[in-house]
Amino acid sequence: MKHLPGSSLAFTLTQIRDAFGPADWYPGDHPQMPDVVAHGRRPDVRACSLCHYPNGKGRPENAGVSGLPVSYFIQTMADFKNGVRKSSDARKANTNLMIAFAKAMTDDEVKAAAQYFGAIKWTPWIKVVEAKTVPKTRIAGGMFLVEGEEKEPIGQRIIETPENTEATEMLRDARSGFIAYVPVGSLKKGEALVTSGGGGKTTQCAVCHGADLQGLGPVPGIAGRSPSYVVRQLYDMQQGSRTGTWTDLMKPVVAKLSADDMLAIAAYTAARPVGATANRGLTSAGR
Repeated sequence: MKHLPGSSLAFTLTQIRDAFGPADWYPGDHPQMPDVVAHGRRPDVRACSLCHYPNGKGRPENAGVSGLPVSYFIQTMADFKNGVRKSSDARKANTNLMIAFAKAMTDDEVKAAAQYFGAIKWTPWIKVVEAKTVPKTRIAGGMFLVEGEEKEPIGQRIIETPENTEATEMLRDARSGFIAYVPVGSLKKGEALVTSGGGGKTTQCAVCHGADLQGLGPVPGIAGRSPSYVVRQLYDMQQGSRTGTWTDLMKPVVAKLSADDMLAIAAYTAARPVGATANRGLTSAGR
């Protein structure tokens, strides 16, 4: 049996990885899960909590879904279902899984999941660190995992990796967050692009995502979210793999962005504070 600090529960690895009822280490951390989130529906719909966790925090290879506007969540699932949200990377198998789940889920199941995750506020989960060198990693299931003490140059990459590899990869600890290593200078470059449009290269993010980048109406928040996820979405929209509702608003935003621009934007937005301190954090960051 496996245990985690802060939890009185114990699970086997089989239970932890059960696609139709994965372990919930901290049931007091979230509202009661609807059945589709806790168990899915055999044989075609896996439990949402398996990949996105019961608290909706998700992991770098998928998406954080807590705190999303209900209407945005529902539209996203419709986009998956209707073939207008795909991945530009054919190796990204879990996008195809999401498409299959969306096609198999009922409208009521989608609505229940949307309302559940939408009611959970997004909270800090990722620490952004500028660095010239990073721990050497291997990729497992789309996620960077640290191997030993050896380091290597970061290059022009985002290396988003668990704070505790065992807690995340083996035990699926929904309280164990991530460190996102980014190249030195990324935050300053990202700030210029996000807050002023980078001299006409793009549009100020706050126009649609709100002054504190925590969302505005049906538009999702981007502050404190996974930079790996944000880069994927920017790239997919630029490449035309994501063409659903609202994407037309983003096309001119991403049209002129280079890969390095996307990296800088994602690094900056991931480093933005969330919650009550967000406005204060944005003000001080600009000084």
